[in-house]
Amino acid sequence: MRLRPTVQGQTLGPVQRDRLLRICVVGCGAVGSLFAANLAQLEDVEVWAYDLDRAHVGAINRDGLHVSGAGDVLARVHATDEAGDVPPCDFGIVATKAMHTDAAVAATARAFADGAVASVQNGLGNEDAIARHVQRVIRGTTFPAGRLVAPGRVQWDVKGDTTLGPFEPQPASLDEVERLADACTRAGMPTAAVDDARGPQWRKVIFNAATNPLGALTGLTHGRVCERTDLRALVSMLVVEGKAVASAQAIELDADPEELIDHAARKDVAYDHKASMLQDVEARRATEIDFLNGGIVRAGRDHDVSTPLNEAVWALVKGLEASWTS
Repeated sequence: MRLRPTVQGQTLGPVQRDRLLRICVVGCGAVGSLFAANLAQLEDVEVWAYDLDRAHVGAINRDGLHVSGAGDVLARVHATDEAGDVPPCDFGIVATKAMHTDAAVAATARAFADGAVASVQNGLGNEDAIARHVQRVIRGTTFPAGRLVAPGRVQWDVKGDTTLGPFEPQPASLDEVERLADACTRAGMPTAAVDDARGPQWRKVIFNAATNPLGALTGLTHGRVCERTDLRALVSMLVVEGKAVASAQAIELDADPEELIDHAARKDVAYDHKASMLQDVEARRATEIDFLNGGIVRAGRDHDVSTPLNEAVWALVKGLEASWTS
């Protein structure tokens, strides 16, 4: 593992595109840390991270950002919990929970006045929230997964690909999308730049909405959910509803979510992985259910597609959340 040198306390000026690419990861939890640590290995990329967890930020600045598991990385990242410290950046990569997108991007938007911002988050609606604060937005979908095990330390559980494309209502240029995808790929996070990123996004939304809530409600990992015939049948019924909503919007999925679900259930892939929603439930944190099953339900209503199972799962997880404060 190689620790890149850092320059603590240095005032950095406007982006110098002929010198390096400056990227800020907004929300440096598990997934954000995977991007930050890997990108920081590149000599031509300078990485910043904005996160409100002061212990995590302090550990990163003091000891570096440690990633272990599916890959081992020790990287030096400029981390801060003060949005005003983030200098002008070429790109932002937003990796917060969906419910925190608006506040996090509002706080850091100044840094992206001349840059483009990508979402690599779960759920629907994140790009719309980003577009309220920055001019050029990238629609993104990513499959690497992990968990924060201690301040400054992340367990990398699952490798996977990322897809980026212009966000249609307020797009970054395809050239910008390709530049960010190239940096991620060179850093060991394989990323494709595409003209239309809705298909990959909806494939993952359907995958997550069909599996993550069932794990959260039962306490089972992805593989253990899928090996039960009763739960696996329910997964498929949720997938059918999600596909119908995507089809009603003329969104062509890039692959069948069912194949992804079966692949992830393999022992050598994500059989033992606790999805982020199960991690949230175990920690009694708010989940992203409003942006997964809730997002599918809302889109279904907009396009006259019935989604009773997604609506039921949405209600069950919201009820579970309510039990923690009752």
